[in-house]
Amino acid sequence: MRLTTKIASTLVVLFSTWCVMAQQETATADEKRVALTEVAVAHDGDGASALQATLRTTSLNGAADDPVTNVHIVVKNISSKSYAFVSGVVTFYDTAGIRCGEGIFKADALAADESFETDTPGLRIRCQASTWRIVAMNLVPRMSPTPPPLQRP
Repeated sequence: MRLTTKIASTLVVLFSTWCVMAQQETATADEKRVALTEVAVAHDGDGASALQATLRTTSLNGAADDPVTNVHIVVKNISSKSYAFVSGVVTFYDTAGIRCGEGIFKADALAADESFETDTPGLRIRCQASTWRIVAMNLVPRMSPTPPPLQRP
């Protein structure tokens, strides 16, 4: 009885460890942090560059008691695809690489090579940001309307 309990316990621990490792995400080149003056790039699910963003707001000196909440960015569709809906996350980091602010962006109907300016709702930068990145969360391609079915005489 004790041997089967030990084997079962060992299997549970090993399986749990495997499940936890499968859930952890690692930073890839898709999520590269860049300086505030540089263009941040987000990739689609295939790893191709889809969006690029630039900061319009220049003063990002927040503090815990006085966070920056109004940041404007310009997002451009650099892919050859047109999208019906685009959303993502913009994240800011301090000089030590610690995340100190995160907000979202979204747009409806974004054509290829089209840009939009937006703010980042929910963002609260609580440090003097030095780097940032964007990650595309939803890139819904625009589909052409389906033609009506052929009518038979």
